Amino acid sequence: MKIAIFGQFYHKNAEEAVEILLDHLYEKNTNVYIEEQFYKTINLQLTNHKNYNVFKTFHHLDKSFDLLISIGGDGTMLRSATLVKDLDIPIVGINTGRLGFLATIQNEHIITAIDDILCGNYKISERSLLTIKTDPEQDDFHDLNFALNEIAVSRKNTTSMITVETRLNGEYLTSYWSDGLIIATPTGSTGYSLSCGGPVITPDTNSFVLTPIAPHNLSARPLIIPDSTEIQIKVSGREDNYLISLDSRIATISNNTVVTIKKAPFKIKMIELLQESFIDTLRKKLLWGEDRRN
Repeated sequence: MKIAIFGQFYHKNAEEAVEILLDHLYEKNTNVYIEEQFYKTINLQLTNHKNYNVFKTFHHLDKSFDLLISIGGDGTMLRSATLVKDLDIPIVGINTGRLGFLATIQNEHIITAIDDILCGNYKISERSLLTIKTDPEQDDFHDLNFALNEIAVSRKNTTSMITVETRLNGEYLTSYWSDGLIIATPTGSTGYSLSCGGPVITPDTNSFVLTPIAPHNLSARPLIIPDSTEIQIKVSGREDNYLISLDSRIATISNNTVVTIKKAPFKIKMIELLQESFIDTLRKKLLWGEDRRN
């Protein structure tokens, strides 16, 4: 099996995860490639590691890879999706941060999880993405014009609200007077959208959700729509520009730019271990939140 490993940060919990993972993959005689920048980062910490030097590096992925292992939190998983793109490579996440919805494998379960994956004891959860097109075109979105969690527009350099004129399949819906608007996938429904009052949507639901950010009009509420819907927005406000984000990637857009958002023509494959489920993760997340308050 040809395995890619990707991470962004290196701290104490990540160090433990990397050592457990690399040791076990070495014992299993797998073909392992570590993302080039992450390799350089961990190289400073693992100079005396007995098996470290046998691993290769990669800069770009191709279809020859069977699996990508993300080491970090949900943000690292989102970044991993930009590496995989439409290559159909399954992704699994080892969680070295706070309890997340995407990176779910804890350090103490790495060995068992890897054994299950190598033996094929898992299922695939296919996740829909959003894609964006702008008129006039923006150079920022030529290569990475998709998002796994959400696409959001928000005000820039002002405390004044913006107006987000919104159309669904060409039909006028409303003009949100707010700090912005989030268009989220089911995967992204547990992220930014949720913090703005949006609903939790299970990953297998064929829907998107429109969630206004701090709306001024009291009637503005999150709206669930079919994922076959084409969403068109146009922003106006006191400033000449506003911000648009695709997951963690942010660009500046001129007012009155027509932004078209729809379902991407490909999906991201997330590995889900047989003993895990979205509902189980949601329950743990809720319990984790209760424990932090007590």
